[in-house]
Amino acid sequence: MSELATRLRAVEKNIANAAKAAGRNSTSVTLVAVGKIHGQENIREALLAGQRVFGENRVQEAQQKFPDLKAQYPDLCLHLIGPLQTNKAGQAVELFDVIESIDRPKLAKALAKEMEHRGKRPVCFIQVNTGEEPQKGGIFPEDADGLI
Repeated sequence: MSELATRLRAVEKNIANAAKAAGRNSTSVTLVAVGKIHGQENIREALLAGQRVFGENRVQEAQQKFPDLKAQYPDLCLHLIGPLQTNKAGQAVELFDVIESIDRPKLAKALAKEMEHRGKRPVCFIQVNTGEEPQKGGIFPEDADGLI
């Protein structure tokens, strides 16, 4: 077993223990392995170890790493976990299965337009900055209802 596979099993065990302690089923928790700074070979190694859900911060990085891997592993699920510029909405809709960082109406409208155009609807999440920290992304809680 590779070192990465061993570490992955340890993380999965920690998740199972934490879920059990919280009275939850561990299958209700999804481990999103972040591919940031890791090349395609490391991601392939994680895929061989059984990891299927990955997150990327940037559309450009994901475009370099994941199209071939998604073709080889149809059950691979790719999350956009970083900020998204509206001019990259089409690329994001095309590549990602989940977009976690919707934080403004202009972006939501751009994504909706691209989804309609491409006939593809990734799962989308509103990013809420619950700590209201100006240096962090996300819409402030008092503005969330308006965006939703």
